[in-house]
Amino acid sequence: MDIVFIERLKIDTIIGIYEWERMVRQTVTLDLEMAFDNTAPAATDAIEDTLNYKAVAKRLVEFVEASDFGLVETLAERCAQIVREEFDVRWVRLRLRKPGAVRGSRAVGVQIERGSRD
Repeated sequence: MDIVFIERLKIDTIIGIYEWERMVRQTVTLDLEMAFDNTAPAATDAIEDTLNYKAVAKRLVEFVEASDFGLVETLAERCAQIVREEFDVRWVRLRLRKPGAVRGSRAVGVQIERGSRD
């Protein structure tokens, strides 16, 4: 199976459980790997046959900017659900990073996989 990916998509949102986190927008980053058979778009050279990564990114930016979750786990799950359901992706690996959340670390976050790669 082929993989379409988006790397380090930066989005500002409200995320966190502490009171101060609820009052400021923080930047999260998303990395996505999405299973997609690229033989059809390669044969036709038509954007309509692709998993349009620009459309995926635009939809996730729209969703995440408007979201207001306490946990990165919840946000990651909802993003994976959008990708699978709205873009007909059978398998997705999503890594969500929250930079600066823990002193001394570059970022913390979660990585989830949903669906089947077969």
